[in-house]
Amino acid sequence: MSYASAIEQLNSLAPELYLRPGQPRRRFSLDEVRILLNALGDPQTQFPAVLIAGTNGKGSTASTLTSILSEAGPHTCLYTSPPLERPNERIRICNQDIADQDFARLYFRVHDAGQQLLLVGQLPQLPSYFEILTALAFLYFAENKVDVAVLEVGMGGRLDATNVVNPLLSIVTDISLDHMEWLGPTISAIAREKAGILRPGGTMITLPQHPEANHVLGEIATDLGVRGVSAVLYLPPTATSGPHRVEALGATINVDSPLAGAHQQRNVALAIAAAVELAAHHGFSIPPAAIENGIRRTRWPGRLERISKLDRITKNHVEWILDVAHNPAGAWALRAGIRDILEVHKPRVLVFSCLRDKPLDEMAQILFPLFDEVIVAPIHTARAAALDDLLAAAAATGTPAVAADSVADALCLAQDRITQNCDTGVAVVSGSVYLVGEARAKLLSGKSESQ
Repeated sequence: MSYASAIEQLNSLAPELYLRPGQPRRRFSLDEVRILLNALGDPQTQFPAVLIAGTNGKGSTASTLTSILSEAGPHTCLYTSPPLERPNERIRICNQDIADQDFARLYFRVHDAGQQLLLVGQLPQLPSYFEILTALAFLYFAENKVDVAVLEVGMGGRLDATNVVNPLLSIVTDISLDHMEWLGPTISAIAREKAGILRPGGTMITLPQHPEANHVLGEIATDLGVRGVSAVLYLPPTATSGPHRVEALGATINVDSPLAGAHQQRNVALAIAAAVELAAHHGFSIPPAAIENGIRRTRWPGRLERISKLDRITKNHVEWILDVAHNPAGAWALRAGIRDILEVHKPRVLVFSCLRDKPLDEMAQILFPLFDEVIVAPIHTARAAALDDLLAAAAATGTPAVAADSVADALCLAQDRITQNCDTGVAVVSGSVYLVGEARAKLLSGKSESQ
């Protein structure tokens, strides 16, 4: 029952979303999740929750709202996906990751319950990777008697394991094309899956976005009698990534988020709107100062995150920017966020990798031409795009590219390209959470530095 054994068993389930030719598609069912949770004592009923769905911005919205609630005083927990480095990151209480021993103990409890239910015929298949992690998180939150849970939907919404809770609020962030093999080929189809987190007579918090998404969300909300809350009141008056002021809970709040990029203001606005709703309609004591301080103290790494590293040999600094842009919408947001930086830094190097089920050619067209060179790297997942495909995508954009043997090798190559030419270069790492997580760990540990 060790932590290492738990992680090994859990990782063996990870390829379940990767559809190989001829492989039957796994069928997901909330009924199965409910059967599993019932056998575990229905922990999902033992705490109130806020549920957040969308294509981009879920994690940023969730982390900002969690920070606000933590400042206000409630015993707040956070469930997100995927992690940058360790699965423990996905399950947090009061800004602390679940401990290894608790992770292992609860993992085997969920795993054994699932196996027993399969043996007696109550489940048609073993619980999935995400279903096990979600059940584990719910058990941990219930054990610790949290006051409120902020839950990020993993994929879609309608059939997502998190959707077994009865949320106080349903937040829908920006919707775009992603996971189309599972959620549908259009914005409308994907929006319907996301709208699955809405409840009859419930509350939906969102912002105006793609017309197709607006139409679907509005239609379903009307059918269910959902009260719609727009977060537009909490957006800055003009597109900006800097501090601004908004009126909330009868006070003027200084909005100064450490999350870089103008696109993050939409996620911050959603978090403010959720905090106001919890205070106004659900009895939470959230003073305006908690909103202001919570926003300022939000931590959500790997989103336009900047790390400056000193090269040991040349003594030049390398500016690293890490961003988990894993779909075209994310790539456009990254492009906008680094535009000014790239204008004043040369050489400009991109370390890139992505999953094979992502629209590689489109992402390459958005990002690759901004850089003097692209270094593609292998990542540790069965869903990784082949290096030859990454190089071909670069060639189609006319951008020079090379393949590295590992992520560590890619970081060293990027650092050498910059420090051997001048002291004003910038290296961007993006395309996959797997890539950014591994690169971030190596950069912060110093293992990418030239020896």
